[in-house]
Amino acid sequence: MNAQSDPWTLAIIVGLAGVTVLTRCFFFISSKSWSLPSWAQRGLQYAPIAALAAVIAPEVLMTQGQLISNWQDARLFAGAAGALWFFWRKGAGQAVLGTIIVGMAVYLPLHLGLGW
Repeated sequence: MNAQSDPWTLAIIVGLAGVTVLTRCFFFISSKSWSLPSWAQRGLQYAPIAALAAVIAPEVLMTQGQLISNWQDARLFAGAAGALWFFWRKGAGQAVLGTIIVGMAVYLPLHLGLGW
C-alpha cells in the first residue's frame, strides 16, 4: 500500500465498523419494545433449512455447473443413504451425526475405491 491509500482504507474500515455497530445495536437503542410479526417468525423457522438446502443440493446434484447425467456418482448414493438414515432415525438425538457418518461411509468407498 502506498501512503495515499492509507487514509481511504482507514476511513472505509471505520465507516464499515460504524455501520455494523449501528445496525446491530439498533434494537437496543430503541426504548420501545419490538417484536416480529407472526408471519416473519414463522418464516424464520424455515430459513436454516432453506439455506442448508441451497448449499447442499447443488453440491450433490451438479458437476461443473451441469446436472449429473451419469448414475455412477458416489454423491447420489451417499445422499440417498444419508437421507434414508435420517428418516429412519428421525426421533433419535444423534440423527444428524448418524446421517453424516452413514453418508460418508457410503461415499468414501465408492469415490476412492471405484473412482466414482
